[in-house]
Amino acid sequence: MTTHAKQSRKAPAPLTGWALRAADAADLETIAELRAIVMRPDLERLGRFDEHRVLQRLRDAYAPGHTKVIVADGAFAGCVALRPAEDGQWLEHFYLDPALQGRGLGSAVLRELLERTDAEDAVVRLNVLRGSPARRLYARHGFTVESEHPVDVFMVRRPGNWPTLTSRQWSTGGTA
Repeated sequence: MTTHAKQSRKAPAPLTGWALRAADAADLETIAELRAIVMRPDLERLGRFDEHRVLQRLRDAYAPGHTKVIVADGAFAGCVALRPAEDGQWLEHFYLDPALQGRGLGSAVLRELLERTDAEDAVVRLNVLRGSPARRLYARHGFTVESEHPVDVFMVRRPGNWPTLTSRQWSTGGTA
């Protein structure tokens, strides 16, 4: 095996330099474009991809006051929103640049947000597309399925629900 082949099998290095900053109106189109890129594979698999609709749904729902931009190594890396609801918080619009996925950034951001919601004793809800790999990330952080529909899976996490999983379960989202 060549050195290049050996290197290509290594996991990408974890990102250590990241921060959350408040989103503003100027971030809308960058976030909408990232949403279309990130959601495309799952929406195509479900026979639901319509680029205009994907972009417009984000534009219609965008609330900069509840949204944070993820900055990694000084550059735009993604976004996440926590929207207050009557019974807790909704985790929404959690999109990460595909080039940065699998490097621990999503877990680090989610862990920070959940530590905050735990401190507020808040329930967190979200929905994820059926079959999306993101579901494993959420399961690793204590989310459980509340209901399933043909396209969406609705998940909930109670305050302090940090699962105790084996390393095999962590890698499969708690399903092993």
